[in-house]
Amino acid sequence: MAWQKSPAALIERFDTLVPHDARVQRRKMFGYPAAFVNGHLFVGLHESNLILRVAPNDRAAVAAELDARTFEPMPGRAMHDFVALDGTCLPPQTRLAPWIEKSLAYAAEKPAKATKPMKATRNERSRA
Repeated sequence: MAWQKSPAALIERFDTLVPHDARVQRRKMFGYPAAFVNGHLFVGLHESNLILRVAPNDRAAVAAELDARTFEPMPGRAMHDFVALDGTCLPPQTRLAPWIEKSLAYAAEKPAKATKPMKATRNERSRA
């Protein structure tokens, strides 16, 4: 199953939605733009969806307010801490930003993940 790239307009919108916070690290996850705090993904893109990490007690509210659904990167493989929003019709920034901030706060509560050492590049391995 080949995943599709996120549309350019959604990537641009994502860039405006990620909070400007010193704790936030931007990088790609599975080739899609994503934002992390303490090594934990809290908001990102997957194909044409915006995904958010949501606390269990907030799932019903975010589903109702933003028309979010449980995120399934593959059918039948739900990631229960995450919801997906259709990126083609995202709500305005004023409705979405508070949920992104809640997502950041929820992920920031988790213990920091240990950083893994980077793998040696092909050139570095050949020198050894």
